[in-house]
Amino acid sequence: MGKSKEIAIKDADRVANYQNESKSNIYNSLKLIQSSLKAPKGQFNNFGKYSYRSAEDILEALKPHLKEHNLILAISENTIELGGYLILESTATLSNGVDSISVKASAGINPERKGMDIAQSFGSSSSYAKKYALGNLFLLDDTKDADSTTNPKEVKPVVKSKPTMTTDIYNSMLEYINTGKGSVVAAKMDNYKMTKKQSDTLTRMIKENTK
Repeated sequence: MGKSKEIAIKDADRVANYQNESKSNIYNSLKLIQSSLKAPKGQFNNFGKYSYRSAEDILEALKPHLKEHNLILAISENTIELGGYLILESTATLSNGVDSISVKASAGINPERKGMDIAQSFGSSSSYAKKYALGNLFLLDDTKDADSTTNPKEVKPVVKSKPTMTTDIYNSMLEYINTGKGSVVAAKMDNYKMTKKQSDTLTRMIKENTK
């Protein structure tokens, strides 16, 4: 065997060993992050009365882990058409600069969704797909935490003024109406301070969805 050929084989072996070691390292790092990551459910849905985590909560919790393991996390999005429906596909990619691991999640887009303009509809689908791509990559559960586990008998009634209708609550009501739960919204509308436009829109949508 010639000297140049022997050197080439040794170089190829070194590259292969480096690549195998790199791939092993990124999987080990992912395993450690999956077992130790704590992403708090920092958001609260006042209408549904449950706590949940957003994609931003997950990303904030990940930052120290990415720094510790010298990893990079990138999120990309792509819109495709499937069977006449618009689908937003979000891809979360974890990389050490050599190897990478990617997980995808998808969410449908309804440009004609009642109560939302096109930007809100895309934004809602983007947030949903991004959160689930991250959750699947880092093995985060998506169960909704109940507002309280306190024994109802121990709760003393407190007189409170009506809370103001927020964008989060309004969007939740729209979601309930669009999924056939208009009666739930109708029963709770009087619990919130809202503008006449908000009240008229919700009332009209409830009637349209119960025809």
